[in-house]
Amino acid sequence: MKQLKQFNLSQLSRILEAEEYSVNPGNRQKDRNQLMSEYLSKHLLIARNPPVGHLMSKLSEDTFVLPEMRVIVLTRGYVTPIVNLTQHRFEAGQLIFLSQNSIVEPHGFSDDIQGFGLSLTDEIARLVFPNDLPKLMDGHVRDCNFSLSEEEMKQVEALHTLLYNIIHSEQKAAQVILNLTAAFLWQADYLWNRHENESRGSLSREQRVFTDFVQLVSRYATQEHNIDFYAQHLFLSPRYMSTLVKQVSGKAAKQWIDDAIITRIKVELRHTNKSAAEIADEMNFPNPSFFCKYFKRMTGMTTQVFREGK
Repeated sequence: MKQLKQFNLSQLSRILEAEEYSVNPGNRQKDRNQLMSEYLSKHLLIARNPPVGHLMSKLSEDTFVLPEMRVIVLTRGYVTPIVNLTQHRFEAGQLIFLSQNSIVEPHGFSDDIQGFGLSLTDEIARLVFPNDLPKLMDGHVRDCNFSLSEEEMKQVEALHTLLYNIIHSEQKAAQVILNLTAAFLWQADYLWNRHENESRGSLSREQRVFTDFVQLVSRYATQEHNIDFYAQHLFLSPRYMSTLVKQVSGKAAKQWIDDAIITRIKVELRHTNKSAAEIADEMNFPNPSFFCKYFKRMTGMTTQVFREGK
């Protein structure tokens, strides 16, 4: 069965023409460090000022699952993708984190877009963090973005530059690369935690409720369709929660949930060969008939018409 397209680290490397990340072992016997370097080259990508415009033009208007964790820092321009069912605008000066298996649909971007970042597989993450993962990367957060101060940008860029230079040098120790990767990711985690604490401290109660609600919707909407579930998690009555969400966003709580559900259904219909019955079952609808009627009521078209793009 056809699944959502994946855009993995190897594909990214090819598009960015990053042949320098591969290791040429020659004919000599490989030592342990060399074997580890070859392993790292397949599971860790360090990118600095890649041709983002070229990359985005290849991916534009399609939907992908990103199997690996990614950290991106924009230094110029902007991009407006849909990430995990939510529209975003990422701008210069922001750090963006995407957890593994994030769903991304690229859209508009500026011609001057530039940045740097890294992508790593689960296997490398276990080597980088043999004990505890940073909270940002332990499954607690599916995606996030926040602005960096000038000093924070300098710190993150300096760590990334050092890592980039080491991994591209002829003489490189795998353990040094792993430790520098850990330092970069721990710094990202530290900045995220500080940003979260500062942001929540400056938010009103209504804004905090709304932020928590949106995070819950992003995480659970494909399985939990009723307002009661979200209100219970926020320790609020459904009516009071709905009132707060409406006050802050101008959009009803149920509409937020429905929009997330419909977005995911559209992804499944357009980018997989799953039947309506399979999608209905996976997304916790009581039966295919209810699922089809729900989609028709929310979009004005049948699942078949939408799938065929008519």
